[in-house]
Amino acid sequence: MTPDFLTLADTLNALGPIAIAVSGGIDSLTLATAAHRIAPGVTMHHAVSPAVPAEATARTRAEAARQGWALDVFDAGEFSDPAYRENPVNRCFFCKTNLYGAIASRTRLTIASGTNTDDLGEYRPGLDAAANHNVRHPFVEAGIGKAGIRRLAAHLGLGTLADLPSSPCLASRIETGIRIEAPVLGMVHQAESLVASALQPKTVRCRVRRAGFVIELDEASLSRLSPSEAERLAGQITALGVARRISFAAYRTGSAFLQPRA
Repeated sequence: MTPDFLTLADTLNALGPIAIAVSGGIDSLTLATAAHRIAPGVTMHHAVSPAVPAEATARTRAEAARQGWALDVFDAGEFSDPAYRENPVNRCFFCKTNLYGAIASRTRLTIASGTNTDDLGEYRPGLDAAANHNVRHPFVEAGIGKAGIRRLAAHLGLGTLADLPSSPCLASRIETGIRIEAPVLGMVHQAESLVASALQPKTVRCRVRRAGFVIELDEASLSRLSPSEAERLAGQITALGVARRISFAAYRTGSAFLQPRA
């Protein structure tokens, strides 16, 4: 057993049965895997939404079937929330409020998330929603960050999932203040999948800005992108129904998030 696993086990045993919000990313999948082995009575809850890629849902269902989780799949209803759809600077607060509220209506167990210590250094309004619903964060309580989670994932036998790239919800690609629309999120996901298949980049994000669609790539992939290939990919993305200018740029974490000026 690794030190991180032993520390996490102590944290989970102290919590007892919990209801885990499983997004389909490596953090929540690792937490669900560990908790299922350590704490009897754990349940997993996965929300489907236009902002959640189908692959994340398929990944969650596959792990639930493989590991024998008690999995609840539901619609959290954030697309019925005007405050979320308006995409304000604290959009994540409204998203997580809907998520945790929906889980709370479906179980009496304490809700837990895959938030880790690396997340605490960023602006995360979703953490305010978590606090409002008394959500616990076992990785934070155990002092575990992203690197530790990947080590745990490998230790727990999650195979290639241990190297799963970080991929926030599709709504994070939409520039602050631009209304969240399901068809646009679909095009964003299609564009990212198209570019990923063509270039095999380490990172790709399709940002929706007022000036158009910006395909952000890691520096190495961007440096390999020839003008002719960029033109070809732009044409294929336009064929998806994108009627805006398409450009390519270096990847920047959270670049669609515009904080208000002081």
